[in-house]
Amino acid sequence: MTNKFYRTFDSETYGGARKVDYRNAFQIDRDRIIHAHAFRKLQSKTQVFLSGEYDFYRTRLTHSMEVAQIGRSICHYLRTRGAPLREDFYIDDDLVEGSCLAHDLGHPPFGHSGERTLQELMRPWGGFEGNAQTLHLLTGTMYQDEAGVRGMQPTRALLDGVLKYKKLIGEFSSPPHNHFLYDSQGAERGFVFGEREIPGELLEGDRLNTFKSVECQIMDWADDIAYSLHDIVDGVKAGFLTIERIEAWAAGEPSDAERKRWVSDLFAGIRGDRLEKIVSQKIGEFIRACRLRERSNFMSAVTNRYRFEMTVAPAAEREALFYKKMANDIIFESPQLQQIEHKARKVLFDLWHSCWSNYVEPGPRVIRILPPRVGSLVDAAPTRRDKARRICDWLAGLTDGMIVRTYRRLFDPEFGSFRDLS
Repeated sequence: MTNKFYRTFDSETYGGARKVDYRNAFQIDRDRIIHAHAFRKLQSKTQVFLSGEYDFYRTRLTHSMEVAQIGRSICHYLRTRGAPLREDFYIDDDLVEGSCLAHDLGHPPFGHSGERTLQELMRPWGGFEGNAQTLHLLTGTMYQDEAGVRGMQPTRALLDGVLKYKKLIGEFSSPPHNHFLYDSQGAERGFVFGEREIPGELLEGDRLNTFKSVECQIMDWADDIAYSLHDIVDGVKAGFLTIERIEAWAAGEPSDAERKRWVSDLFAGIRGDRLEKIVSQKIGEFIRACRLRERSNFMSAVTNRYRFEMTVAPAAEREALFYKKMANDIIFESPQLQQIEHKARKVLFDLWHSCWSNYVEPGPRVIRILPPRVGSLVDAAPTRRDKARRICDWLAGLTDGMIVRTYRRLFDPEFGSFRDLS
């Protein structure tokens, strides 16, 4: 049965037509993401704690898989609610799954520490942003071939499903800004909107960055659910979140009956060694907090992805925000993770300057640091801004292990292996 929620407009692909096979367009999107090199690399990229420290901590890969499962569950739950959805008119769970699996593809090694460092390094050269980098991978670097085809030729709906932010960095009155698209990505944004002119009021302030398709809203809430709750679980397992630390933190926060209940639930889970069960129940509550409603905007007559929007019950949003603040204040601001951030800054800064001095502003002696293909791309880039973007692409694409090994080969006199050149 044809799903009438989507039109030809939604399944048109960026970068040329794709071969048609037994799968629909959104299944092809999802499958290409799963089989991409960039997706596999997420297994060795930091979520909260450095990947490889302990087997049970979440990585970007397991996080993305959990976000995808929650996203599919939201689709199924909304469908059970009835109107406006029905048997032949529903949000495609393959599309949402693909958006969720892809949402962190562009994030660099060392988690948020690595992203902040690359933002600093790229400030003079067009900026760095994880969501913009994901778009860059989907449309520019994944599945390149000898015929010149670039990117994975994603559907318009899949691209829109990962675009949490849609404002170009140059459109902000006072860059740098934390969330943006690269100025070079205007064509991709134009494709997402079917080349329709963006109303002036949406370009004011940060409004365009909140203008999301319904699938992107589902992905974004599934991401919030996953990391607000799972960071707490990993923090408890790692010994960062203890009852004593939570009590001390809560004493400095606003308190009401709602917050006291949330803290009490956490304490019950920690004391009874059943935190994961409690978290699973809360995931279900957060999914059931979702609803659909109609909206009107410059895209709503073109696609149902903008005719409808997902809303979340305010109580669920408040609870998720509470857990995110707890994790940030107790885990991410801890001396241990601040030390990791210091290390990430040093590794990325040193590698960046080594590449810059040998490929962009070489002195009398040039050392070949980059892999040959990447080095050729840097050499062929016409401007320093383009060369900076190529170096940034390489650094962002490294896993935690790859970047540490590369750093040690360059700067650790006692480390060097011809057998391990990745």
